[in-house]
Amino acid sequence: MKIAIYPGSFDPITNGHLDILERAITLFDKVVITIARNSSKNPLFTEEERLQLIREAVKKHKQVEVDSFEGLLVDYARKKNATAVVRGLRAISDFEYEMQMALMNRKLNPDVQTVFLMPNERYTYLNSSIVREISRLGGDVNDFVPKVVKQALDKKFKVK
Repeated sequence: MKIAIYPGSFDPITNGHLDILERAITLFDKVVITIARNSSKNPLFTEEERLQLIREAVKKHKQVEVDSFEGLLVDYARKKNATAVVRGLRAISDFEYEMQMALMNRKLNPDVQTVFLMPNERYTYLNSSIVREISRLGGDVNDFVPKVVKQALDKKFKVK
């Protein structure tokens, strides 16, 4: 069974994330979408809220597991018997950081490959920070996130 890990902060999960996940599902038997705990970030949604939003957004995909982890990604991948890490590349600006991470992960565990996937072009400008800001300012994020995420953002920002 080919297993891949799709890590991120997913604060919140967007349609761009889901697009990458849909692409990964075609390549792997199982994809574990996992929240990487990062103490240096101050997320809008709690870890449990993000897990629930992801679960709701991916519930139609039986080959997707939702989880969270702390520590080294390659250690987590080993624990899950994964052979690959999935990362999305939206633009050239993502590449340098992602390449450095991929090379470091390869050094730490050469058995885990990094697979870069490009989203549909309609999502190349999309990220969670932009979605949070648009929502905070009362803008319409319906085209950017699943309905459950839109509702959660409205609740956080008390949109009526």
